[in-house]
Amino acid sequence: MYTVTVGPHVIAFQSLETQEPPLRYAWAKQHAELLEEFDLERSDGDFCYLVAGPSIDHPTLVLAQRHDPTEAAGFYPGVLVVPETDVLFVGAGERLLAYDLAHPARLWEDVADYFCRWARYGEVVIMEAELELAAWNLEGTKLWTTSVEPPWSYEVTDDVLELDIMGVKSEFSLRGGPENK
Repeated sequence: MYTVTVGPHVIAFQSLETQEPPLRYAWAKQHAELLEEFDLERSDGDFCYLVAGPSIDHPTLVLAQRHDPTEAAGFYPGVLVVPETDVLFVGAGERLLAYDLAHPARLWEDVADYFCRWARYGEVVIMEAELELAAWNLEGTKLWTTSVEPPWSYEVTDDVLELDIMGVKSEFSLRGGPENK
């Protein structure tokens, strides 16, 4: 299990190629203020779970899910914490989630075609997926989304995002998105 501390939040995270959840998960779910479980009855996909709180022994949130595509296919779950707003972004497989850690609650659930990673650029959180690039503000409100097709890449300089999709480049405001060039 990996553990990281961001501001007042300790996040413990594990992804396993197993059918049976680890013993630590059973303990954590009994002590969680908010328990979220998705697709645990599925027999395919990796089992991953996350514990968030002031410490892993005092969980505010326990989240467990099966996700596909799996790590074996090169798709890894990821999290991003915004300590100023206590918002936690989670991505795994095709599921995207956001949580308020200060007042344990799910803010939203969304889908993406094969989540890749989160990144933060100042006041904007970017989600990269195989076929989508999207942005949220630090409170978890979606700002924009755009379709992409591999191979694609992007670069952020100041408040400008330069997107390269199969050699076709475009630039737009990081906060405003592709519709507000």
